[in-house]
Amino acid sequence: MKSLETLFLDLKDIKVIDNSIPYSLYTPLDLSPSNTDLDQLNVSDANELQEYINQILINNNAKAAYGGYNEVRNLYKRSTVFNDLKTEERNIHIGMDLWIEAGTSILAALDGKVHSFQNNNNLGDYGPTIILEHQLENYVFYTLYGHLALESIQSIKTGDFFAKGQQLALLGSSEVNGNYAPHLHFQIIKNIENNFGDYPGVSSKSKLTYYLENCPDPNLLLKIF
Repeated sequence: MKSLETLFLDLKDIKVIDNSIPYSLYTPLDLSPSNTDLDQLNVSDANELQEYINQILINNNAKAAYGGYNEVRNLYKRSTVFNDLKTEERNIHIGMDLWIEAGTSILAALDGKVHSFQNNNNLGDYGPTIILEHQLENYVFYTLYGHLALESIQSIKTGDFFAKGQQLALLGSSEVNGNYAPHLHFQIIKNIENNFGDYPGVSSKSKLTYYLENCPDPNLLLKIF
């Protein structure tokens, strides 16, 4: 039997943000410590990071920026959600981020039903979040959409069906999305266990092997690069 990751490779034409924007207008964004441009920024300041991203988009004639899977980031040091001084620091991102303006349409990656949703409203958290449940051949798996607008979770209910490419939500602003520059956190989850409306999107070093196995690279679906 083919693995889930192999099945993903056979899928085509999958988008999770505004379908009118072709991938040719996406540009990569590096938020790891190896990007020395970040040394001049307060990456914890949503407005300052947004200005930096805007300049990246302008410089590359792009409409959206992407990146972040298996990327170490210093962005999370500001929040006790990731860095409470009692447990190992979580600073390795295990989803893909798609940076684009607030209010952008967020699309269901594949046919699926609403597994769960909630507002994870801690500093540095997802803010409004929706998780869809999918089936592909014999596999059940999940996709998570984080940093949404509040209205995205006000009229849905568990079990609601969304078709591939259907508008699922709108992207949230920094006021509601955990205080980040606007972006979609998109993540694939094989085993969601008992999580509801939430799932770790950032891993510690010691748990990284598990999370990379349980959360495959979203680019297998999206095929941006």
